[in-house]
Amino acid sequence: MIAHTSVSVSDYPKSKAFYLKALAPLGYSSNMEHGEAAGFNDGKHTDFWISREKATVPLHVAFEAGSREQVHAFHEAAVAAGGRNNGDPGYRDYWPGYYAAFVLDPDGNNIEAVWYDYSKANR
Repeated sequence: MIAHTSVSVSDYPKSKAFYLKALAPLGYSSNMEHGEAAGFNDGKHTDFWISREKATVPLHVAFEAGSREQVHAFHEAAVAAGGRNNGDPGYRDYWPGYYAAFVLDPDGNNIEAVWYDYSKANR
């Protein structure tokens, strides 16, 4: 179990605005801020952070969505917030029932929303 993760960003205001919009469809909001670092809460825990630091190799972070519709809403919101499409919403061949969408954030980090369609996983 991962308690929390953090992504380095080069332009804190731009990235904070991106994540506020991109993660809203997944139920996230920013609930903590310390200087140029912001924590995002999914209603349970503050488990995702961004902080202004020298960005290194791009990361991949996957957020679990509750439905196909949330995956689509995430993708639409993230692209509208300035993200670059890195994979339209759809099933992936990673394993049965893996439904995801991918967007590159302002620093090139690969941000994913995934829904596990267990009705297809059991077939």
